Amino acid sequence: MLRITLSAQASSGAWGEKALLSYKEDGADIHFSGDFPLRRIQQAARQLQSQGAASVSLDGEGWSYERQWAFYCGFAATMTPVAIKWASIDEDELELLNARRRSADWVRQVVNATPEDMYPEKLANDAIAFLSSVAGDKIRYEMLVGDQLLENGWIGTHSVGRASSRPPVMLTLDYNPTGDDNAPVSACLVGKGITFDSGGYSLKSSAGMVTMKCDMGGAATVTAALGYAIEQGLNQRVKLILCCAENMVAGNAYKLGDVLTYKNGLTVEVVNTDAEGRLVLADGLIAASETKTPLIIDAATLTGAALMALGTDYNAIFGLDKTLLMKAQELSELVNEPAWPLPLEKWHQGNCPSHYADTANSRTQKGGGMGGASNAAAFLSRFVDSETSSWIHFDLAACFRDNADGRWAAGATGLGVANIAALLL
Repeated sequence: MLRITLSAQASSGAWGEKALLSYKEDGADIHFSGDFPLRRIQQAARQLQSQGAASVSLDGEGWSYERQWAFYCGFAATMTPVAIKWASIDEDELELLNARRRSADWVRQVVNATPEDMYPEKLANDAIAFLSSVAGDKIRYEMLVGDQLLENGWIGTHSVGRASSRPPVMLTLDYNPTGDDNAPVSACLVGKGITFDSGGYSLKSSAGMVTMKCDMGGAATVTAALGYAIEQGLNQRVKLILCCAENMVAGNAYKLGDVLTYKNGLTVEVVNTDAEGRLVLADGLIAASETKTPLIIDAATLTGAALMALGTDYNAIFGLDKTLLMKAQELSELVNEPAWPLPLEKWHQGNCPSHYADTANSRTQKGGGMGGASNAAAFLSRFVDSETSSWIHFDLAACFRDNADGRWAAGATGLGVANIAALLL
């Protein structure tokens, strides 16, 4: 193993005064002094991995929990397995590091998988297997597949997924550590699980479609967040609802101009088949509201507008409960997974009007027009019973990198997992 130590001193002239790394016979020093030390540590780890290092030992002084996690984020690779021996720290923090890594590694595994290998039923089964490995017999689940969705009133997920030869799925998983079947549900997690998004008849370009295996990032994130929270001792009942589909083109695909009538009676005109994530999440939010839970958290790679607003370093968060929104942002800072609130008010619900239905699923403008992320969140808010549940929506702008950069490998990042787990706890 390459031995990696931290140094608060600048590197020697031989390496350059601003160098992040300097090498010695048995390993390397990371020079993290200056502004944003965690970012510098992550950048150094990315450099090490890019230079071929695959096995490291974090040694010496200064390796706090946060610094070790920053190193992991930079060192984790897209295709190559990596090994990290953590530095000696408090035993509880060591367990936390291992649990957080297990969840983040699982997210990378499922999000980076090819769309041929990761399809709706596979995603649902992988989520069950992952949470079973963490929670054992404390979980139960139900999977509705294909036309079973229609029979149960889940029109959005069925419509989006019906054109694929691989049927859509709604997974409802119940984590109940109390052993009491009548225990109240303390929270519901809802995840967008679009395992591949062609855009449907609102067809994406090749450049826009090539990374659309990541469109199930929301489902992966909430699943991993539940697993991470369980490993930290979550002792309340939580339900996980994953709405999984492939958005494909075929003779039986849903079409522009279709009107969908949801289980809660709301009618939606489809004006953009590439605004499909909100159509499947609507089913999940109705199902979550039916539990009368006090907290609903949904996560999705929902809009390009959130990416335009925040870039790829922050997740966007939305909610009508401002106290919950502030709490989520505080926790994002605590776990070093930046999140930033974007505007959402009740009046945003009127920004996607329809002549033929209660609302449209977008606007007939590129990207849904200005304020697209807020309008998408407002669409989702229509399907939450705000009388009984507080709700927060994560638009996961930071959960995936199309290309490697100075801090991240290409693919899934895992950002959002610890933030959502912290909300559960």
